Order: sequence, then C-alpha cells, then structure tokens
Amino acid sequence: MYTSFFGFKENPFNLTPDPRYLFLSPYHKEALDHLLYGINERKGFIAITGGIGTGKTTLCRALLSHLDPSTKSALILNAFISDIELLKAVNHEFGLPMGPGTVSKKDYIDALNQFLLRNFARGGNAVLLVDESQNLSDAVLEQIRMLSNLETEREKLIQIVLVGQSELKELLAAPSLRQLNERITVRYDLRPLEPRDIRGYVEHRLVVAGGRGNVRFTDGGYGKIAVFSKGNPRRINAVCDRSLLIAYVEGGQRISKGMVRRATEELHRDMRIEPAVNVEFWRKAALSSMVLLLLMTLAGFAGWRLRAHLPGNSPVQQDMSSVKALNSVPPLSGYIESGERESTLFLDEKTSLAGLFGLTGHLYSDRVPFSLVVFDLDSKYYEMFRKPFRIHLSESSTDSLARPSFLLIREVTEEGAIALDAEGKEWLVTRGFVLSYWEARLSWVYAHEDRDLSARKGMDVRDILEVQRSLSDIGYATAPTGVYDNATIQGIKAFQEDLGLKPDGVAGFMTKALLYQMTG
Repeated sequence: MYTSFFGFKENPFNLTPDPRYLFLSPYHKEALDHLLYGINERKGFIAITGGIGTGKTTLCRALLSHLDPSTKSALILNAFISDIELLKAVNHEFGLPMGPGTVSKKDYIDALNQFLLRNFARGGNAVLLVDESQNLSDAVLEQIRMLSNLETEREKLIQIVLVGQSELKELLAAPSLRQLNERITVRYDLRPLEPRDIRGYVEHRLVVAGGRGNVRFTDGGYGKIAVFSKGNPRRINAVCDRSLLIAYVEGGQRISKGMVRRATEELHRDMRIEPAVNVEFWRKAALSSMVLLLLMTLAGFAGWRLRAHLPGNSPVQQDMSSVKALNSVPPLSGYIESGERESTLFLDEKTSLAGLFGLTGHLYSDRVPFSLVVFDLDSKYYEMFRKPFRIHLSESSTDSLARPSFLLIREVTEEGAIALDAEGKEWLVTRGFVLSYWEARLSWVYAHEDRDLSARKGMDVRDILEVQRSLSDIGYATAPTGVYDNATIQGIKAFQEDLGLKPDGVAGFMTKALLYQMTG
C-alpha cells in the first residue's frame, strides 16, 4: 500500500526469504563461509542453526547463487515428510526420472547413487540442503545419515546441509542420533545482528526495494529498533514495516523515534512475530492502539450503527435489482438498477477498516491477540466465508472514486451478501454484484491465541483438535483425534492446495486464519 508513496518497487520489509535482500553482517558472512567451505571441501555434513527469524532460510537461498556451476543442488523446504518421501523429493530436485515401477527405497537410492557417480566423474559436486531440520523425524534423520554413505574411497559424493532452529542442536545430541551427530564436522550457530549493523541492514533493504534515499530513519529511530528487535532480522522487518505505515498515514518521509516507538507499542501486543505466509506484515497484525484510534474515529461517524441481526421478515425476490436496502427507511440513493454502480458502498481505507473491527470486535479482548489478514482468493470460495470481510477494489473498477476502495461484507447469504455503506446501513447485494467487483484480494480480522503451530508428526498439539474439527466441518475427511497424524497432514495439504497455499501439511498462521474464517 505504501510502496508507491515512498517510491519503492516492492515492499522492502516483506518477510519472504528473498536472497536479494540478504545482508551480509559479520555473522551471516561467517555462516556463508562455513557453508562454502564445507561444500567445496566435501566435508559431508554441515549444520547451521539459529533462532527464529535470524535469516537461515534466506541464507540457504543465497548460498545456491554462490555455488560453482558444476555443483548440483537439491533444496528441501518441507521437513514434515517420511523417509521415502524424502528420497522422492531429493531425486525430484536433482531431476532424476523415476519410472512407474519405482516403489522401494532401494530403487530411489540406486538411482541417486548412479547420478552422483556420473556427476563426480565429470568433476561435479552435489549438495542437499534441508531447511527446518528440527522438524525431521528420527527415521528421516537416519535415512539422511545413510545417504552420506554414498561415497568413493576418497570423496563424499553428496554434501548434506542441515539448517534449523536452535532445537536442532538438542535433537542431534540425542543418544539415538549419536552416529549422525559425530559425522557433522562443520557447524555454525547464526547470531542476531549487532546494534551497529542494524542501520546497514535497514538501508540495504531500502535500496534493494528501489528506494532513492528519500526515506530516512533517525538515529533515535534506529535505537528504538535495536531495543525492540534485539538484532533479530524478522523483528526488524516487522517494526520497520509498521513504522513506514505510520509515516505513510501521516504523509511524511522521515521516520522518527516517536513513530518507531508507536510501532513497537503496537507490536508488543503480539510478540509472536513469525508469520508463515508470504504477505506484508502490517496487513497481518492490526494491533491494539491502531484499533483504539480507529474505534475513536468510528465514534465520530454520525449515523454509523452496525446491526447485530437482519430483520426476520425481509423477503428476497429473484427479480430484484443488484442492490436493495434492507433498512426500513428508504436509502438516500434509492434503488439501484442492474449494472449501475452503487458508490455509497465503496468505502475508503479508514471507514472500511473501522467498520470491519466494529463488526468483529466481540471476537477479541485484551487477552486474545488479533491480526488483520490479507489474502488473494478465487471467487468460488468466498461463499464459504462465515465472518465479516472486506473486498479490495482496484482503481479500474472504481475509477470515479479515490482509491483504495473497499466493499465491506457483513455476511454471505444464499443470494449474495450483506454489505454496509459508510453510514452503517445494510444492503443486500446479489452474487452477480459481488463478482462484478471481485479483485481476488480480501481482508478480515483473525482473533487467535497462538499464531504458530510447531508440530511433528505424532505429537499431541494444543490446538490441532480445533484444526481437525474445522477441516471436517468444511468437508475434508479429518478425524478429530487431537494428534498430528498422517490423515491430518493430508487433510491440511488438500485444503492448502485448494486455497492456493503452499501444500506443506503444516497448520501455519495463514492456514489457520482461513480455517477460522470458513467455520462458524
């Protein structure tokens, strides 16, 4: 939203692991040097660990661009897999064709061994990188150890890099994994940025995003960023993103200490800043002080009265025009002819956001974190929504109005939806009307107690029962066992694939936010 205002080509503080944004702090440079040394010297096993949000995945992706052209690579991002699924994924990443008769682990290992021998004979090397390795099962780790046996009398045919959170060190220290742990000869624990490096990190991202030097954080602002983030890159991204949003609202290019302090106060409402989704952070984390400001603004809107229920006897006629007021008092704009644009329903950012929080305010309290979720969705799924949401409208669809514009939907009905105008008046809009302005992007408020679900297959996870029930309610065959089992993983994968998410089988933030929206 603020990218064009500041002259950026893209969001400089997106949370996706884009290697272009890798800032080589002394620690990241050392980690990269360890990786290149272990791979080029054919050390066999390398382990890179670090806290959440320290940039491990970004480092992995950047490593691939530093490898020699003769080095083949395979990157495994989904650690919730079985040993046979691992072998399939490795062979697929290396581009090995496997016939329909391939059914056993031996088939996959034999094909991989032949590929590695041919590659070695041509003077090449091979690298397997496994991200989020702390989630690997003991069986998969043992299979990875066995892969290291693919070697000649002198050289390792494949170099294996295990990348994971700090728990990976504890996992490898288990007696059952002693043989694997002893084979890891190159290790590095990635640390957060030092305070002196934070300015360089922020400016690096601003430049990569296309900044021309017009956006400037003050010295006091950098000090506040350092205190809040403790050098964690993901938290730096979060507070900088929120600070830019505040500066955008105020119409300034200078981000002061006060703006950063406001941003940190909002973010402190939810310290679990680890989104699993590839969207701008500020759109995911609408926090308390912003809501209070919006609700105060809401009180100033004369006539804004949000109804809790529709009138019980409001017949819906099939031949009605696209939009017809549900209020007993005739709307000021009268009835709308089919195809005519009803401008009173097109709300600006502040009005639509205030209305959205007003509609869903009962779903959160001071003790329950909440987020503003933004997601691109195919129109065929909107009818599954069970809670209020906004439809983001493009400039082309509302070219006579100031942008951005939104349709605020209180409830989906069989005929279409209930929309609210700027005065809080409810209108019945047909499905055709909704689809005529559909631009794929939606937003809604998600009240949640835990943003993350870190689970390994077979574990009894606190909120997995709720996930299973939600999947079952919307038609995915998942039994509510309370255990993160194979059936649950497959149900989550099917749901994710249908909705356009990465089908990794992990009930992350966006997966749970969609399930929350689609269940009553």
